[in-house]
Amino acid sequence: MTAVIDPQATLDTPLLADNVQLIGGEWVPAASGETIDVINPADRELLSRIPRSNADDVDAAVQAAERALPGWRDTNATARSGLLLRWAALVEENAQVLDQLESRDVGRPHWGPSPLAGMIRFIAGQADKVQGVSLPTYSPDVLGFTLREPYGVVGAIIPWNAPGPMFTNEVAAANTIVIKPAEDAPLAPLALARLAMDAGIPAGVINVVTGLGSEAGAAIPRHPGIRRVGFTGSPATGSLVMESCARNLIPLHLELGGKSPQVIFPDADLSVAAPAIAAGITLNTGQICAAGSRVVVHRSVHQEVVERLAAAMQKVTVGPWHQQVNMGPLINGRQHERVLGYIEAGKAGGAEVVLGGDVPSGSDYGDGFFVNPTLFDQVRPDMKIAQEEIFGPVLSVIPVDDEQEAIEVANGVDYGLVASVWTQDVGTAVRMSRALQAGQVGVNNALGAGVIGGPFGGYKSSGFGRTMGADAVLNWTQIKTVSMRGATPAAH
Repeated sequence: MTAVIDPQATLDTPLLADNVQLIGGEWVPAASGETIDVINPADRELLSRIPRSNADDVDAAVQAAERALPGWRDTNATARSGLLLRWAALVEENAQVLDQLESRDVGRPHWGPSPLAGMIRFIAGQADKVQGVSLPTYSPDVLGFTLREPYGVVGAIIPWNAPGPMFTNEVAAANTIVIKPAEDAPLAPLALARLAMDAGIPAGVINVVTGLGSEAGAAIPRHPGIRRVGFTGSPATGSLVMESCARNLIPLHLELGGKSPQVIFPDADLSVAAPAIAAGITLNTGQICAAGSRVVVHRSVHQEVVERLAAAMQKVTVGPWHQQVNMGPLINGRQHERVLGYIEAGKAGGAEVVLGGDVPSGSDYGDGFFVNPTLFDQVRPDMKIAQEEIFGPVLSVIPVDDEQEAIEVANGVDYGLVASVWTQDVGTAVRMSRALQAGQVGVNNALGAGVIGGPFGGYKSSGFGRTMGADAVLNWTQIKTVSMRGATPAAH
């Protein structure tokens, strides 16, 4: 394998400084002075130290956001859009550095052209499209209309698997915000926040508080100054966030993962489907909530699908982020043990290991958290590996006899984030798109993506609310109804 980047040079950038977070326009350590080590998952190398913040730091950030709120809220929409566009331009100028930071932080290889600047530009274009409506009235001397106004200071907690895009989605769409990135992968969010400040976004509009989820993260929904929350992560943690929001009577949106089906019919173009599904489950080492981890395949093409998937997954190269590989390590030791535990559960449950099921060996892997792409066949719908989100490069193949059984198996999990259908028949595609219980359905598309501005979110235990598109902007606003009666004209 050939190194394409100097792995030692990535952190040498003015976008980062050790042991600081952004509160009220200032780069400061935690009030306690404590720190957290950020580790490279490919070799456990120390990348950086970040502040280990707690409720005191969150309180300072909320106060800063409250001070910034009136000025930012009352800045006209065109001016706010202009500042976001300046941010997008700086993000585009620094796209390579940002990509390398996230690659090193998360452990993933280069993903290709960065979407971050485009995401900010899309939201900037929505700034002057947030509109109310006129309402009918009982009397002609009364006007009725609605206003959309920001909730106030909002909070967000984002995970480690795609920190740059998730930071961008929440921050660009919100008004003034306190956001906590995951302690495992905070570097790209911190760099993005510095670029936002360089673009001229006022101090206090964006506040980035780093720390542990149980400390800094938990303090965000508990704070009485937070008026709405966005959370992306596990259902267990999402429930805790929701409980805190309920105590403060504030709304939230949740994106809680998936167990997404890839439904393959006999007429599917398997030369396209198999490589796409293999790439989808190994992208970011399977640590993507939208990853299609269950292949629900018609029995007539079952064996061919398994053979094609095995061939495609066998071509996936594994290694550290700076090499020309397709897949890197898992994020940390906990996740490594968790994924290996699911693989063992699949073996114990009677599923057939077609490929992988182990860890790679050799000098390239060192102390990293690597696991080989794994393909299971003859998986029953009730097996643990077919029901629970593994969040790793583990693919389960479940044969079915007909369309109705495919629908039952595809919908037969707690999650409902993404589903994909592989067919050349329009009627089948229409029926399945309606029948599948998922927030996104892709037809002949492995990740259900490919549209600009599509709302992203889930059904069932995958959460509620949407974190992309125009709906993401509306998430952070509430509606006010205005009824206006004119003064009675003076008599002449």
